[in-house]
Amino acid sequence: MKTKLIFLSFCFMLLSGMCLAQKRKQPKSIISDGVSIKKYHSKDELDRMAKGELLVLYVERIESLVKLLPYIAFATKPGVTMSTLGIPNDSDNRKSLDNQFDATDEFLEKTSEFQDRILPYSDTNNLVSAIIFYEETLKSLHEFSEFH
Repeated sequence: MKTKLIFLSFCFMLLSGMCLAQKRKQPKSIISDGVSIKKYHSKDELDRMAKGELLVLYVERIESLVKLLPYIAFATKPGVTMSTLGIPNDSDNRKSLDNQFDATDEFLEKTSEFQDRILPYSDTNNLVSAIIFYEETLKSLHEFSEFH
């Protein structure tokens, strides 16, 4: 009886290890889902917002652009994987993509720390202009995919 229990436990551990290994090898999306923004704003809408709200929008737009711009040669929307593009989904390429994501996350963390500290001193009109510029850039990037 103990032998059967040990054998079943061993088989269960082996199967669960194989399942986890399979998940790690699945192709990742090159562009993360966090790239899209919920709403584009007009100048009038932005002018009516408090500075705190503008700061949040400003930081969100920067994060979206940083996560999207390096990959526009591949895609401009989430869901495209290395396999979709014909890039081998081998361990070296997955590791390279993971390293890129880690570097992007670290950059965004440091940028966010800086912006949380310094950005409140910015002029509100400049914040509004920057948000409009970032949103127009994001719109253009989504239209970019129509050109190829």
